[in-house]
Amino acid sequence: MRLLTGKGLTLEPQTAAHAKAMFEVLSDPAIYEFENAPPASEAYVFERFTKLESRTSRDGSEHWLNWVIRLPGGELAGYVQATVTANLDAHVAYELSSPFWRRGIGSAAVSTMLDELQTAYHVKHFYATLKARNFRSEALLKHLGFSLVTDPASASIDAEADEIVMHRKA
Repeated sequence: MRLLTGKGLTLEPQTAAHAKAMFEVLSDPAIYEFENAPPASEAYVFERFTKLESRTSRDGSEHWLNWVIRLPGGELAGYVQATVTANLDAHVAYELSSPFWRRGIGSAAVSTMLDELQTAYHVKHFYATLKARNFRSEALLKHLGFSLVTDPASASIDAEADEIVMHRKA
């Protein structure tokens, strides 16, 4: 996993050293409009990031790739992540603090990650699962060429009743 440079940002491999700054980023209540809740503590974020530093599942069948999004001024805006499976599918996700929404940062960060996944990990298909009400994420993914999967089970994806799955071929 390497440092990536994108349009107006850098993606740094996420480590436990990012926990303090990312706790602040992830504590933005606006992020959780559609699901989940802010992290309980900085210690929780530190523990979670420490576990993810392995970069692989216990059985070695998946790559767990996580980057923090650093802007030119030095601040962290959020993260992008991907789970790459043995059959070269990538399940992608991202979170940005609300002050960074609608500025092209999310598109640039996700696009940079997708390019890396295709080039370095030979990913063939990208998937994202999101709450159906999350219009911002759906718009970002459509902008990047994703389309709605009409039957998530056919793609071996377990989606909840209130979720949609989007797909893009590499």
